[in-house]
Parts: sequence; structure tokens; C-alpha cells
Amino acid sequence: MGLKEQITDDMKTAMRAKEAAKLGTIRLILAEIKRREVDERIELDDEQTLAIIEKMIKQRKDSITQFEAGNRADLADIEKAELAILAAYMPAGLSEEEIAAEVAAAVTASGAAGPQDMGKVMGLLKAKLPKGTDMSAVSGLIKKALAPA
Repeated sequence: MGLKEQITDDMKTAMRAKEAAKLGTIRLILAEIKRREVDERIELDDEQTLAIIEKMIKQRKDSITQFEAGNRADLADIEKAELAILAAYMPAGLSEEEIAAEVAAAVTASGAAGPQDMGKVMGLLKAKLPKGTDMSAVSGLIKKALAPA
């Protein structure tokens, strides 16, 4: 079963269970998938569907940051709930320890000496880490690894 079919089945399950928040989020995903398919006249595969979900996750994270900065915890909580639903469709990523090990290996392999070499390390990691890895977290780990002692 493809990811799109799984999302559609989850929508039906949420309708039967009367889970309004989950249903609304799943409908947003399906609407974006349908919009892309109609605009580009293609049938999206699982990788393209994951890209849409990844983009939606990034939007939710940005919104949460903005709402928390504006002292709007009520709106931030809604976005966090949507984020949890969206994240359930992403493949399991590496743990923080595994990512830290990859960063250390990339720093060694690239011969990076300081913050100016961050691009080299990031280039190596983008090719090596699985799709869907939070690159902003990876960036923070690289900065920490390259910071002067």
C-alpha cells in the first residue's frame, strides 16, 4: 500500500472515530497532494508525497516558533498537534546519537578546522543522512563540533 492510500485510509478511520483534529490535518495533506497532482498533471509517488509532508512539517515548526514568540500558546498547541500527526507519516530517522556520530565522522573526513568549513561538512552529511532528517538540528550539531575549543 502506498503512502497516499495509507493517508486516505487514516482519513476514513478518523472520520469513523470522530477525531476532528486528526481528520482536519489529514485533509490538509490530501488537499495539497491533490493540488500538486492537478497543477502538474502527474500522479505523485511516495517520495513526492513525503516531500509535501516534510514541507508541511517545516511550516508547522516555523508557526510554533512564531506563536510562542507572540505568547499565543493556544495557537502553538494546535500547530504542535498537527505536527505530531504529520510526523507519524515520516519514516523513522536516525537517533540524536547516530546523527552526532555521523557529524563527527564528516568533520574528520572533510578535515574541517573551524566554522568557515561548515559548508564542506554539511555537503557530506546531506548526501549521507536519510531523507527527512531535520537539517536544522544537524546544522546545530555541526556548529557545536566546529566551535573553537
